[in-house]
Amino acid sequence: MNWNEIFFSEKAQEAEKSGRLPEDWLTEIYQEKWFKLFVPQSLEGLGLSLPEALNLEEKLAEWDGSLGWTVTLCAGAGWFVGFLEESLQKEVFSDPKVCLAGSGFVGGQADLIGDEYLVSGHWTYASGVLHSTHLTANCEILENGKPLLDKKGNPVIKAFILKRSEVEILDGWSYMGMIATGSHAFKAEKVRIPSNRCFEILPKHAKLTDSVFQYPFLQFAETTLAVNILGISQHLQRLISMTFWKRNEAKGYDKKHRHYFEKQEKKAKSRLEKAKERFYKEVNWSWEELEKKGKISRKTLNSVSRSSRKLTQTSREVNSKLYPFAGLEAAKTETELNRVWRDFNTVSQHALLIFPF
Repeated sequence: MNWNEIFFSEKAQEAEKSGRLPEDWLTEIYQEKWFKLFVPQSLEGLGLSLPEALNLEEKLAEWDGSLGWTVTLCAGAGWFVGFLEESLQKEVFSDPKVCLAGSGFVGGQADLIGDEYLVSGHWTYASGVLHSTHLTANCEILENGKPLLDKKGNPVIKAFILKRSEVEILDGWSYMGMIATGSHAFKAEKVRIPSNRCFEILPKHAKLTDSVFQYPFLQFAETTLAVNILGISQHLQRLISMTFWKRNEAKGYDKKHRHYFEKQEKKAKSRLEKAKERFYKEVNWSWEELEKKGKISRKTLNSVSRSSRKLTQTSREVNSKLYPFAGLEAAKTETELNRVWRDFNTVSQHALLIFPF
């Protein structure tokens, strides 16, 4: 365990009790620029490639689930910098403590009146919202009160940047895990915002040329969520093993029972490692393809999606297999093991990665 892991593990229980990331963690995040993983260095960000960011996000999630998830989601919203007008990029990201929280839910309407939008709506699950400076929100577009439809007759959906002062945070995170993410809801009522705070995230709309902004958003989201599930799983399995051997000291399991656990542990570790290797192989291949050809084939993108789902499914299966060996220690709500188990069984419910195909 290195000093960073110790630093975050010592504050994890405090974070859960307060329902948000502690100030000590935030100080570290700002210093390391983790909310700016994808923001170009010209805007004081880290400017990481997707594979580089995934490795970091996995590590943070293994240290603490809420930490990894909040950084991942807020840095993911920060990825939108690549689709904003230059003046707005500088306005939003000049703040060293900038943090974008948001929701993928289409919860609002934006009525274009002249050169302004009138935005109203209610959005859920905005991880990191309690320390956000800005929020992103998806809205159906109106023009002078009339719905705007695309060529197929579907509502036109666009994303918006809202300032923290323009929304009301609603206490809406009442789930058993990932408590310190503070993933509350928020709402806006007839907020007037300039039209340049509206954006779209298709690669063709990118304003910055960095490769990461040409990576399709679906696979970007799938991969970043999958490494969080992986990191939490690795933490959980380590704790289960520690707890089993501690129980063995007290109960004195016989040789055949110890051997059975070791066999199951080895099998779980091997399965997860193989799924992890395949996942990173597919991601790295897609990144190389993007760098060399300027785009990623549909076949490669499908492989990335499948490997993200496979990694998640494997995590569910091996964690379920090992969990009983932790005994009642895993059911004590004040223990680290229970917290990590609750985090896993909350985050792995994300709709994007439920199905294995």
